[in-house]
Amino acid sequence: MNDLKNMPKEKRPIRVVQFGEGNFLRAFVDYMIDIANEKGVFNGNIAIVKPIAFGSLENFHKQNNNYTVVLRGKENGQTVDEKRVVTSVEQVVDCTADPEGFLELAKLESLRFVVSNTTEAGITLDEKDHFDGLPETYPGKLTKFLYQRYQTFSGAADKGLILLPVELIEHNGRKLKQCVLALINIWDLPADFARWVEESCVFCSTLVDRIVTGYPRDKAAEICQMLGYTDLLLDVCEPFALWVIESEKDISKELPLDQIGLPVVFTDNLKPYRDRKVRVLNGAHTGSVLASYLCGQSIVRDCMHDKLLGQFFRRIVLDEIVPQVQLPRQEVLDFAASVFERFENPFIDHALLSISLNSVSKWKARVLPTFRDHFEDFNALPKLITFSFAALLAFYRSSDLRQDGLYAKRSDGTEYVVHDDEAVLCCFAKNSPLADADYVKNIACQKDFWGEDLSLYPAFCETVCMHLAAITADPVRAMEEVLQ
Repeated sequence: MNDLKNMPKEKRPIRVVQFGEGNFLRAFVDYMIDIANEKGVFNGNIAIVKPIAFGSLENFHKQNNNYTVVLRGKENGQTVDEKRVVTSVEQVVDCTADPEGFLELAKLESLRFVVSNTTEAGITLDEKDHFDGLPETYPGKLTKFLYQRYQTFSGAADKGLILLPVELIEHNGRKLKQCVLALINIWDLPADFARWVEESCVFCSTLVDRIVTGYPRDKAAEICQMLGYTDLLLDVCEPFALWVIESEKDISKELPLDQIGLPVVFTDNLKPYRDRKVRVLNGAHTGSVLASYLCGQSIVRDCMHDKLLGQFFRRIVLDEIVPQVQLPRQEVLDFAASVFERFENPFIDHALLSISLNSVSKWKARVLPTFRDHFEDFNALPKLITFSFAALLAFYRSSDLRQDGLYAKRSDGTEYVVHDDEAVLCCFAKNSPLADADYVKNIACQKDFWGEDLSLYPAFCETVCMHLAAITADPVRAMEEVLQ
């Protein structure tokens, strides 16, 4: 069998330090850089930093940091099942076990980029973090890393770095920069260093989109048999990818991924792209899956293949969501088409109950903005989105609140557990025994849930109440009627 450890690997300068060794970055950023190296437009490898004590780099050492990315899904109507050995990772460092080795990376002449994926909680300011030794938080580690670089090159302007956080929070680059500058002040580091960070480093805000399922435990032996070698770092993802990078300075020439056809967009305004993803992709999920589950389905792909539910998924997107996205219509339609293909991925069993987690906050963030825009434009309720709110109320309707969630049943007797914030579940459990009209009114007027009183929209409560009664009686028939 082929040996990943002894696979030929071209020596390149380290141009990227990456905080995080997880599946997403390896199947997204490292994969793209590997292609850019092959195409001759980047010529740089990656040093991965494991930012926390948890986990091991043993499998990286066993394979000389090489691994295989497997793309599985649908694209342009065709089933995709492609493999690529990624050789762009040059070095891995455990910063908790080797803090000196971690700081040595800051001294590299060739270094230009820092990428991170430290979870949403990673970009937070801890004023109690310490400068001595190894700081606890990611912003703390980054600040010390930047200070080492500043000192090594005597504050040279051309040795600043480009920061590319991909954590799934809005304005991630801006928030990371705020944390770094705050720590510089708290730690009483030189004002000239703060100025260097401000003027010589570029903090980009980014938006990323790719479903990465990671190591396929149930399929690993089968895939490795086809590959002809064992890969302990096997990483599976969908073909679709999108990386939108917002920055005040144009960095596209230094990271020319878009020039070789990779799905990277450089912009000075991330918001329309974020709105498109949140409203179309996430909004389609949140607006459709609860009703679909009540209709008897359990997997997204099966919903898309169901004549009735597939129509609901497509129409809520095309009729009500797409018109409210502030980008060229054809561009949004093309994105919507790619979303439908992703939902039909034959290799991913995306459970509706998994998507249902925290649906109240998700409906507020993903669906309510479209509802509001539609009402402002037409002075009328969006029919399918309003139905989705009624489906949420039907899905959450139960007074059986236990320690591990709110227990409910769909019409076929299947028991399921609703998971959400404690205050949300308590409110639904308290109001569920009420008559439909009171139940709808009491939930709709919860400003803490929705950020506004939804009961103030004309005919909203009456319409939701009508849909709720229909869904309770026969969810499939209710969906047929709303689609007429």
